[in-house]
Amino acid sequence: MVIELQSTDDARDVVHRAVQALAEGKLVGFPTETVYTIAASTMQPAACERLSALKGGLAALSAQPGELALGVKGIGEALDYIPEMSALGKRLARRCWPGPVTLVFDSGHRESLIRRLSPRVQNVVAPGAQLGLRAPAHPLLQEVLKLLVGPVLLTSANRPGETEPQTAQEVVRTLTDEVALILDDGPCRFGQPASVVRIENCQYAVVRPGVVSEQNLKRLASQILVFVCTGNTCRSPMAELLCRKLLAEKFGCPLDKLEDHGIIILSAGIAAMMGGRPTQEAVDVMRDDFALDLSGHTSQPLTEQMIRQADHLFVMTHSHQQAILSEFPEAADRTRLLSRDERDVSDPIGGPLELYRRCAEQIEAALRSWVAELTT
Repeated sequence: MVIELQSTDDARDVVHRAVQALAEGKLVGFPTETVYTIAASTMQPAACERLSALKGGLAALSAQPGELALGVKGIGEALDYIPEMSALGKRLARRCWPGPVTLVFDSGHRESLIRRLSPRVQNVVAPGAQLGLRAPAHPLLQEVLKLLVGPVLLTSANRPGETEPQTAQEVVRTLTDEVALILDDGPCRFGQPASVVRIENCQYAVVRPGVVSEQNLKRLASQILVFVCTGNTCRSPMAELLCRKLLAEKFGCPLDKLEDHGIIILSAGIAAMMGGRPTQEAVDVMRDDFALDLSGHTSQPLTEQMIRQADHLFVMTHSHQQAILSEFPEAADRTRLLSRDERDVSDPIGGPLELYRRCAEQIEAALRSWVAELTT
């Protein structure tokens, strides 16, 4: 059966029909942002085995990490299956999901929820002791994941050696006998497979090129540090520039080459306007005391995307920390005061040059205590 999503009157009914079909052990074809995929419920061992057989069986899948992947809602659920996910794995999951990237991890942790699945399903889900995870961005599949008990097993809706389908009609032509229900949402947005990335501790490798290029993956894998104050005109831009200086010294590279070492440094303000200039006193202190040029800085507000993608959010005061966590409590483990002694870095705005100088010295001293950790 094929259901055209664009002509249906009740999208919720389509979601419930898909959930019911999966719960009954049937294979269901879904649109995603990449290509059309086939899903099976991990609560149905026979359905998972049929999906495995469709892709050439366990021997073929062991040689193709990520060809079958658990469909999860996001990083929170992923951590149930990879309890000791590395900082790099969390970084890529946070930045790439929901989206067109499958992450492959070792699946041997004894506390992984994969141990609660049927042994028959475990054999299919983690061939070669490697587990692929993906959080697709298509809203229909996300809604199904919310309602279904347990995750789904996903793979592209094609046989080995065939092109991945970009339309439901292609799925119908090749797999109509195997798939009980196909949901048609027109051509897929990207029309090419998801990138498959293998994570091992602090290293990653592209197993299969896809939508996200290696260049973009390199940037997504970088550590992102965000320094936060109120207006982003003195404290946080001074911290950004001083951090660049200290890390460049550690790496022995120019300030503008830090990204080659996998570190991106930004600053923003909780109440900042876009495009404001730094205070003249901050410019003068950076130039005269540290030989750094702050004159080209322009202010920017702290955004939800920055908060979601940052590995470290360094705030100047307790009130900045409270403001962020009141709206984004999930960022608690990444948001910290810049000063390890829990002292606020007070705002020097409106004060004399000497106040700015003391502020910059406090910031630099605090940064020196973080540098070793930021490069490991």
